[in-house]
Amino acid sequence: MPEWSIPPNVKALYSTRPGGVSQAPFDSFNLAEHVGDDLARVLRNRAILNQDSLLSQALPSAPCWLQQTHSTTVVTLETEQNREADAAITRQVDRVAVVMTADCLPILLCNQSGTEVAAVHAGWRGLLNGIVQATIAKMQSPANELMAWIGPAISQSKFEVGDEVRQSFVDQLIDNRTSVDNRFVNNRPGHWLCDLPALADDLLKHLGIADVTQSNLCSYSNADDFFSYRRQAITGRMVCLIWIPSKT
Repeated sequence: MPEWSIPPNVKALYSTRPGGVSQAPFDSFNLAEHVGDDLARVLRNRAILNQDSLLSQALPSAPCWLQQTHSTTVVTLETEQNREADAAITRQVDRVAVVMTADCLPILLCNQSGTEVAAVHAGWRGLLNGIVQATIAKMQSPANELMAWIGPAISQSKFEVGDEVRQSFVDQLIDNRTSVDNRFVNNRPGHWLCDLPALADDLLKHLGIADVTQSNLCSYSNADDFFSYRRQAITGRMVCLIWIPSKT
């Protein structure tokens, strides 16, 4: 479970790689249907997730799975049927918001009173294009009443990008150039090591969320616990989940 000082009436969870039934290269607790894994095994893994032993109890309901497309689309689960989105908000008890990742950033949000939660999927494109801003704008709570957790994602030492990616961030965040420059380290001509979790941390704080917790877990470096698309393109996906339980 995330090490995060959330309100007692909010629950959050992230999955790891072991404990499922998928075979290589999806071994073993792959939870994504779209990566080429055997569908029956994925559904069995999702059933295991619903009965997750880390909580010593089943999830209150099946997660509300999204069709993630690196977009800036945000849905409110109890009022919108669209599931082609990269962030989900809920204020309804026992409704589980979920995002899948394998190097991209999973960001969980909740308000301080524990009455509103959100899950965000943010790769570098989503972060650059505004998925975090779109999620915060759609939440009812003001940013200064929100808290955030950044889950397992690729770390700076493993995430190489080209000049064009760095320049895109510089152009967008020109008023915060010093911070942007600190988040990119030149490692060879035309290529940079990008600190995606730190860029997200900077953005969340710039938007008014002072309470940001980093997991400091690298999906690429820890092959035993996490899937990584950069490490192995054909692979599974982990999940991060958040919900408001009817019983605490």
